[in-house]
Amino acid sequence: MPKFAAGVVRFQSEVFPEKQALFEQLAQGQSPEALFITCSDSRIETAMITQTEPGELFICRNAGNIVPPHRSNGGGMTASIEFAVAALKVPHIVVCGHTECGAMKGAMHPEGLDSLPQVRDWLSHSRAAVEVVNALGADLDDETRMKMLLEQNVKLQLQHLRTHPSVAARLAKGDLTLHGWIYDIKTGGVSALNESSDEFVSVDEQYSEAIASMMAHDHAACHA
Repeated sequence: MPKFAAGVVRFQSEVFPEKQALFEQLAQGQSPEALFITCSDSRIETAMITQTEPGELFICRNAGNIVPPHRSNGGGMTASIEFAVAALKVPHIVVCGHTECGAMKGAMHPEGLDSLPQVRDWLSHSRAAVEVVNALGADLDDETRMKMLLEQNVKLQLQHLRTHPSVAARLAKGDLTLHGWIYDIKTGGVSALNESSDEFVSVDEQYSEAIASMMAHDHAACHA
C-alpha cells in the first residue's frame, strides 16, 4: 500500500499539473468514444494498450469480459451498458478478451470451481462458447482449444450485447458499432474480429483505412 500512496502523491505533484487543463475540462462532464468491456485481470492496462487519455474510454471490467444477456433485474453490467449507450451515447463498444485468461480456463473446466460457486455461476454466461469449442475442437491440443475459446467467448458476448434494448435500438439506427478484440499479453498484439470473414485479424489490418485516414489528418494538422 505505501507504493500506491506514493504513486498518488507523485500523480498529484507531477502528472496532474501537466494535464490540469484536461482534468478541468473533464470536471464539466464526459463524452467517451467507446464503452470498453474487458477482463478484471490485473495484467490488462486499457489506457496503455489503447494509448488513450482520461475521458476517452468508459470501462467495464469483470472476470472473463462477460456481458450477461439482458434481463429486467440485470445488475451492474446491465446498468453500465445502458448508461454508456443510452445516456453517454458512445459510438463504439469493444469487448476485449486476452490470452492466459484464468476465467476462460475456469469456464473450460468448471469442475474445478466447486469452492468458488459465484465464479462458477458467473462463467455460465460463457457456456455456449465452451460447447462450440467442444464440438469443433475436440481433436485439437489444449493451447489451440483455448485460443478458440477466447475467440468464441468474445463472439458470444457480442451476441449477448445485442439483447440489450439500448444497444439494439442504437444498432437499428446505425450509429453504434460493436468490436471484438483479443489482447496477447506476451506479445502485446491485438487482434480484431472481422465480421465479413468471421475471423480475428491484426488490428492494423482490420482498421487500416481508418488508421491511414487519422494519420493523414494528423499530418495535415501538424503542417497547417
